[in-house]
Amino acid sequence: MQQPNLNPTDGPSAADKLDDDDYPAYSMGRAAEILGVTQSFLRGLDAAELLTPQRSTGGHRRYSRYQLRIAGRVRELVDAGNALEAACRIVILEDQLAEAQRLNTDLQRTLDQRTEPG
Repeated sequence: MQQPNLNPTDGPSAADKLDDDDYPAYSMGRAAEILGVTQSFLRGLDAAELLTPQRSTGGHRRYSRYQLRIAGRVRELVDAGNALEAACRIVILEDQLAEAQRLNTDLQRTLDQRTEPG
């Protein structure tokens, strides 16, 4: 039995890829199954430019766990009665707000460190 190559210079291991939220591990069919949506729903997110899945060498769409979370959020919004375009815009705004809050927290920490007596 051949031993797996554990040399870190050979690139990420399978375990590293499984832990990577951005690794395109899911085919369109599997992604649709996981989310309980149709493949056309996922194509709609691609057409709306909310998600841009990577492509396999054969040209098939491949989705990451991060992208599945985004698609899942859009589905929640659509199921709540929002149009697909509105749901995509809401998700974009939620992402921008989260990023702004993260930056604000980082800047506040930096400011606090500079003003500490010491």
